[in-house]
Parts: sequence; C-alpha cells; structure tokens
Amino acid sequence: MKDTTPIYFHSATYAHEHGELDQYHASHKANIACREAIEQAIADNYRDNRLGPACVQQVLQQFDYGRIFYVLANTVRQKDYDGRISRDNKAWAQMVPVCEDKDGFGYDRSVYFVVDRCNPGLTDLFLSQARRECVPAQEQKPSVRDSLNKNAGQQAHSDRTKAKKEPER
Repeated sequence: MKDTTPIYFHSATYAHEHGELDQYHASHKANIACREAIEQAIADNYRDNRLGPACVQQVLQQFDYGRIFYVLANTVRQKDYDGRISRDNKAWAQMVPVCEDKDGFGYDRSVYFVVDRCNPGLTDLFLSQARRECVPAQEQKPSVRDSLNKNAGQQAHSDRTKAKKEPER
C-alpha cells in the first residue's frame, strides 16, 4: 500500500510553534521509511555491478516521486563532499527545497533520513535512474504554466489573424 503522508516542509520548531507536530512527526516517519525502502531496493536490485531496472519501481510501490526526491535531495546535500555523487545530481539536489531542521543542540534532524547503508555511488545511480523515469511521467501531465502559455499563444495568433482580416478604414 502506498504511503500518502504529505511532505512537511518546515522544521520541528516551526511545527511546535504552529501546533503542527503531528504532521511533522508523520512526515518525518515517512521520510525514514522511504530511506529504508530505497536502501532495501538498492540491496535487492544490485547484481553483477549493475543496478537493476526494477529498483526505482520497487520504491514507487510504496512512495511517490515527491517523497523519494525529497529524501534523495536531502541525502545528496548531506553528502555534498562525496565525489561518488555526480555533479549533475548535486546541482539537481540544490534546486529541491529541503528544510533545515536543527534541534536545540544544533544537531540536524534530517540526518535520520539520509540514505546511508549503501555505497554513495549506488545512491547516485538510483537517483539518476529515478530522475530519468520521472521525466516521462511529468511529460504526460502538462503543467498549468504550459497550458496557460499555449492558450495565450493561441489567443495572440487569433488576434493577429483577426487584425489582418479587418479592412482598413
């Protein structure tokens, strides 16, 4: 069964101040479960120095792309120093909004959902595979911005056509 817990994009401090600790804890727990699912999928699908094509699909059975990418972006940011993660994936991770979540002692709570039980190179392969698989899913659903731009373009074209057809006075 797929986890549908919404991602909570704020810190525990913010959640406490706004009475949203239940949402924070549920999201944090789902992030940890997603991390575990990613680690298990990599372990299950790594054979003969290759990451099998079913790896990402195994995690998608439990979580959506949003949660997977949130956990992976957090992981890549935490491992920014690691040369086994591609520059492309590091640049991508900087574009994904991940909340800084420090506790009272300055310790970052987001380390609890860093993919860490497998080689960072395999995590990088998993992320690259997930990003490739996500593109076709995004192409199937046109964005609202694209739809508006397309409609605006069609409107501008029809306005120009009307202007050409109107006789000069």
